[in-house]
Amino acid sequence: ALIRVNHETSGMATFVSVRGPRASGRTERHHAVRCLCIQRAPDFVPPSSHWLSLPDRGVTAPLGFLASGAAAGLRSSSDRPDLALVFCPDGAVAAAGVFTQNLVCAAPVTYSKEVLGKPGNTVSAVLINAGQANAATGSLGWQDAIDSAAELSKCLGIPADEALLQSTGVIGQRIKVEEMFGAIPKVVEDLSDTDAAAKDCATAITTTDLVYKSTAIQVEIDGRVVTLGGMCKGSGMIHPNMATMLGVVTCDVDIDNKLWQKMLKEATDESFNQISVDGDTSTNDTVVALASGKAGNSKIADETSSEAKLLQRALTALCQGLCKMIAWDGEGANVLMEVIVEGADSREDARKIARSISSSSLAKSAIFGQDPNWGRIACAAGYAGPKFDVNSLDIALGETKLMEKGQPLPFDAEAASAYLKAQIDVRGVVQIHVKVGEGHGAGVAWGCDLSYDYVKINAEYTT
Repeated sequence: ALIRVNHETSGMATFVSVRGPRASGRTERHHAVRCLCIQRAPDFVPPSSHWLSLPDRGVTAPLGFLASGAAAGLRSSSDRPDLALVFCPDGAVAAAGVFTQNLVCAAPVTYSKEVLGKPGNTVSAVLINAGQANAATGSLGWQDAIDSAAELSKCLGIPADEALLQSTGVIGQRIKVEEMFGAIPKVVEDLSDTDAAAKDCATAITTTDLVYKSTAIQVEIDGRVVTLGGMCKGSGMIHPNMATMLGVVTCDVDIDNKLWQKMLKEATDESFNQISVDGDTSTNDTVVALASGKAGNSKIADETSSEAKLLQRALTALCQGLCKMIAWDGEGANVLMEVIVEGADSREDARKIARSISSSSLAKSAIFGQDPNWGRIACAAGYAGPKFDVNSLDIALGETKLMEKGQPLPFDAEAASAYLKAQIDVRGVVQIHVKVGEGHGAGVAWGCDLSYDYVKINAEYTT
């Protein structure tokens, strides 16, 4: 990864490497956090003839949305922007959200769930802070959430219950409300529909991320161009359980609210719920999606219609592109893992097996060590839960077949190891193919290798 460093005296800029395959995670990642400008994550949106990928754009790409990001002084060791705002001035025609299943959920999670749970309520804004998670902060943290929404409502001129909240940072720390309240007028003043504003917004929500994560796609529906934009953050404490990170999706489609919620849940199940970095489910996981209705299409209300099916595919593709950015940028990671499972009795069974393999610490460590230890893959498939005939198990690493019909195969270990090394050297993608039978169920999960750097980063996270 490269980090842009601006030199105040000369006005020039250089790019410095912040992490190589064997770089020191804590030192280099802290260097990255102190830099104001970070690069965009690679584009991972699945290609298709049905949509146009817009990797340089983000949440402002759809009609009807503004965004901004500003430095409020919430971070402890960086001047990087740390307060973000997404605003739909005319109010969203549909708003949806999925949230963490962690019982120790953060105050902003509870607040946003209450807002979305109000029948007929309009949502206009999403306020996101970095630095403090406002989780496990008791009644005072809850009051901070209420006060944050109230302060934003005053500056935007909207009711407080039209705002959703997201927080990320250290668990157990309340928001620095004085600094936040002082910066809210700034993020409101800076609201813009430009791509630069979308970048500032996506940058402001990062924590240990080495890249900002933002993208957009366009699809034609009902003779109209419909645009979907999105941003997310996440690098550590990533494990599939409803949302597994913070994310905001915007779209200018006109759609029924209940259908929009159903679509987001389906897209999340196929994307964010299929990634894992470290097996820890965050207290703050949230993905929200707002639709402005500005595209001019006839309102989509029938989930069986061709328009709804195409929108679902596009929304899922956008979310998959975003979630793979998270796995690629996992703390201490050097390579993206893509686990493809086929032949299961159901799609959910295939998903579970893929998640089990992508979450296996032993399998992830083997990838880091460039060790084609296929036994760890077979083991993780076996304890995933779904039943399958072990005599039907096939495993391949890239193009190298390791097991077929439950029987180990002779293979070129040096070539398999070289495949892993080649992908690590370019921060690429390691593919693991698993077949568990002849069923129609198929699923994909994403993860990353588990390196020494992950421990270095997290062993001294607050010190």
